[in-house]
Formats: sequence, structure tokens, C-alpha cells
Amino acid sequence: MTTDEVAPGNAAPVAAAGTVDRSHKGEAAPNVAFLDAVGKPVNLVDFRGKPVLLNLWATWCAPCIKEMPSLDAAAAAAGDKVHVLAVSQDMQREKVAPFFAERKLDHLAPYTDPEMGLSLSYKANLPTTIMLDAEGRELWRVSGAMDWAGAEAKALIAEANA
Repeated sequence: MTTDEVAPGNAAPVAAAGTVDRSHKGEAAPNVAFLDAVGKPVNLVDFRGKPVLLNLWATWCAPCIKEMPSLDAAAAAAGDKVHVLAVSQDMQREKVAPFFAERKLDHLAPYTDPEMGLSLSYKANLPTTIMLDAEGRELWRVSGAMDWAGAEAKALIAEANA
């Protein structure tokens, strides 16, 4: 494992940081509840109708923290075309909203998954970002930090609207 990934529990083997993995293309999103900003349970199915860029991260994960500003910029650029969900795997969800406020992450909502259900379902290291199409099927995933405001990421995100 490199310094760009943090692995919870039964995570899958680590690919090189920032590598695009298309081996799960077409797989349905897991039926796992997580919490919105006010603590209400939501599910990925609730976001169908538009593509979803799902980022699994934690406040204690250094590479996650590093990529948050670019993820916020990607959310701003996506506007209403793509749901950009940053879902914290922190067990103490009360840490997440202040983390966003302190860093002025104004285009991301503080979703939380204190049971780490999404990380376990995706067998994901942190950070991992998964692109789902408008029907909730996986297009690709990236393990490790990425510059989400960069040209490569913009091209990847554009695939969901093609």
C-alpha cells in the first residue's frame, strides 16, 4: 500500500494511486444506507436520474484531505449535471460538517457513513471515487487521490454524460 491509500477492513488489493479501474463496469450500486447532512438515511438509488461521482473518504485520511479542494471544484463545475457525493467513512459524523466549513468546501454536502457500509460493499481503500451512470451502474473507479479539477478527471466525469 502506498501513502496515497488507507485500507479499511477487507479492502481489495491496491492498484497504483490514481489508476482508473473499469473492471466493475456495469455493476449495480450497492443497496447501502448512509446519512445526509442532517442525519437522514439515504441510498445511492435516491440519486438516480443523474450520474453520481461518489467519493469515499475520511477526515483522518491524508490523501483524502489533499484531494478535497479539487473535488469541491469538480462539484462546482458539474453544477446540476452530476451529483458529487463526498461520503465520509468517519465513525463520528459530527466531525465532518466542521471539517467542510473550516476548509470552505462550499459545493459538497457532508454525507457520512459511520458504519463504513459503502467502503465494505465496494471493498474500497480510502480515498476511492466511483462514477455511476444515471441508472446507478458503475462506469469506473479510482483508488487513491486524484486532481478532480484536472483535465484527466474532467474527461472521466464527462463519460457519464456521453
